[in-house]
Amino acid sequence: MYQLFGHRQSGSAAVEIALGLCEVPFRRIDAYSTEDSEATNQLKALNPQAQVPTLQLPDGSVLTEAAAILIHLGLSFPGSKLLPEDPLERAQAVRGLVYVAANCYTPIGIIDFPQRWLDGGDDASGQQLVRGTQQRLYRNWALFADQFPARPFLGGAEPGALDILAAVITRWSGTREAMLNARPEFHALLERIDRHPRVAPVLSLHWPG
Repeated sequence: MYQLFGHRQSGSAAVEIALGLCEVPFRRIDAYSTEDSEATNQLKALNPQAQVPTLQLPDGSVLTEAAAILIHLGLSFPGSKLLPEDPLERAQAVRGLVYVAANCYTPIGIIDFPQRWLDGGDDASGQQLVRGTQQRLYRNWALFADQFPARPFLGGAEPGALDILAAVITRWSGTREAMLNARPEFHALLERIDRHPRVAPVLSLHWPG
């Protein structure tokens, strides 16, 4: 059985959706890097970064990084439609997943924990770092919206891995509000993804109401 180390309203929500689409049994273990718990100790033993999501496969091997996990599941379970069947379309979906991981996921860690990126900086420096990183984050999402058109979803006829990851990560750091102003069509797409029956049940558990 798959074991997913995750946390409420974290990137593990995307992997939960994906595992459900793959129709494989899995157990979610609630763990978070800043908590002192047995589950967090288990997570650190598998992933020294103590980051979620971390997925332990049935054979005991470990996958980290949300994009890598989604790509693995999409390739392993093509019936899930996480990745497009067409090789060229699949290549663009993989490109999009890596783009999000590199340009839109990473800034969240700076915004949430600016002190990790400052060597003895004061509060004013931390606030300045957060503001600058937020603006860069919003710019990166706007560029994403310009480069990856929906047909009607990013994954084609149905939401795929790229849609799922975008729907989850844009819920953080004021991104949805920024996209409503900067890229309203992309904001509308995100809301369509939220409501889709392939996605909505898990999102409603992580973000009720």
